[in-house]
Amino acid sequence: MIILIAGASHTGKTALAQRLLEKYRYPYLSIDHLKMGLIRSGQTELTALSDGESLTAYLWPIVREMIKTAVENGQNLIVEGCYIPFDWQKDFTQDCLADIRYYCLVMSERYIRGHFGDIKKYADIIEKRLDDSDCTVEAMLKDNAETLALAEGHGVNYVLIDEEYEIDIQ
Repeated sequence: MIILIAGASHTGKTALAQRLLEKYRYPYLSIDHLKMGLIRSGQTELTALSDGESLTAYLWPIVREMIKTAVENGQNLIVEGCYIPFDWQKDFTQDCLADIRYYCLVMSERYIRGHFGDIKKYADIIEKRLDDSDCTVEAMLKDNAETLALAEGHGVNYVLIDEEYEIDIQ
């Protein structure tokens, strides 16, 4: 089983992947770790500040083939990150798709406005953020609204975090 966890920034993708790893013992791949490894090793001219479209175009073909390899080998894997395109399904055969579950995490405007302090407080719960100054209410509202529109437009599975942050990992 392959579990893909996508979504807007600060929605808890990494924390959810960690919880799934602890419960099911599935390994997980952080696309951010892959990104930084490729950047720091000089394998790309992209930077951590490159736009999301460029990073997705560079990273997704690598991640996609890693997923195919895991499916072919009958291995379980959790993949989390912002760089999973909304049309990801087109890259897999029907046989492959049978082994993949996709979840996109999105926070509602009500949740962001009512819990922004908690969002900032838990931003470092798994990974330490070196600079989180771009995480503002306005930026989160924009990012989550865009993510929700894309998820709905592509008909992908999404989890709307609206009143309380509670995701059932069963």
